[in-house]
Amino acid sequence: MRQPRSIGTALALALIVGVGGTGVLSVASAQPGVQPARVGFLSPAGAAEYAGAADAFRQGLSDRGYVENKNLSIEYRWAAGKAARLPAFAVELVRHRVDVIVAHGLAAGLAAKEATATIPIVMVGTVDPVRAGLVPSLARPGGNVTGLAYLESVDELGGKWIQLVLELVPKLSRLTVLTNSDNPSHGRRLKSIEAAGRTLRVDVRGVEMRQLDLERALTSLVQFNAGALIVLPDPVFTNQRQRLAAFALEKRQPAVYMFREFPEAGGLLSYGPNLQASFRDAAVYVDKILKGAKPADLPVEQPTKFELVINARTAKTLGLTIPRSLLLRADQVLE
Repeated sequence: MRQPRSIGTALALALIVGVGGTGVLSVASAQPGVQPARVGFLSPAGAAEYAGAADAFRQGLSDRGYVENKNLSIEYRWAAGKAARLPAFAVELVRHRVDVIVAHGLAAGLAAKEATATIPIVMVGTVDPVRAGLVPSLARPGGNVTGLAYLESVDELGGKWIQLVLELVPKLSRLTVLTNSDNPSHGRRLKSIEAAGRTLRVDVRGVEMRQLDLERALTSLVQFNAGALIVLPDPVFTNQRQRLAAFALEKRQPAVYMFREFPEAGGLLSYGPNLQASFRDAAVYVDKILKGAKPADLPVEQPTKFELVINARTAKTLGLTIPRSLLLRADQVLE
């Protein structure tokens, strides 16, 4: 079994914080023949916006005996909302000869897989990896890619999101769904929400953000004069969560999101898996791979726990009364 390199050995590492989305470049100086475990971290989001997720990932590694500046080196590549940077960043990580690449989101996973067929890739926050061609099977991923993904559970969430809005706005007749044209999973996600809307007698209209032009997409949202908004999960949207929360508040639209980071930024409510827990779990995969496990033999996992987070202050600002039944079901109510 291959062990993490240099565990228990004192190393001297210098972390240089990069600019322009390149993240952190780690340089190690160690005893002859001993090197730290080198992990590449590839994300379409920004370092500041995803600091909590990165901290959770590092904590997961720390819980398993990895300490930066001692036996661990992490090469960060943050695309800062510009997914077009990901292929070049993935190639950089390959050139740095990292031991494993953590790919955040579908676009990062595809970029990493295109860059290498040999370096293990641990995906996190990825939707539909089988349909996208990242892995042939969740149970037997084969190749060099494994990790954590959202699949059927996200399809089922569409109807749940509409039901949550209806509890707050019983007379809701129309809502909009914000999608990202760069996210290949959003087309199917929108269709599942439209189907749920027909069942619940709510007219669903999709509005697509193109070429990262969020402001134009928000302008289009206003034109539909809908009574509520659903924002589909996407690293770029999570990166812009404060802007999206402010927009919904300004237009007095109840908005539902997948991750708790949105109500923490002022959004109304979220229902879905815990994003930081996913990043902590990604560290488990990294640990197994560094100890000799092959990605092909590690099944892809899906979240089994979902949390409801409500921002009571935002609800009050929107003039909404949160039903007691909804408050009792909430995992957390932000005052």
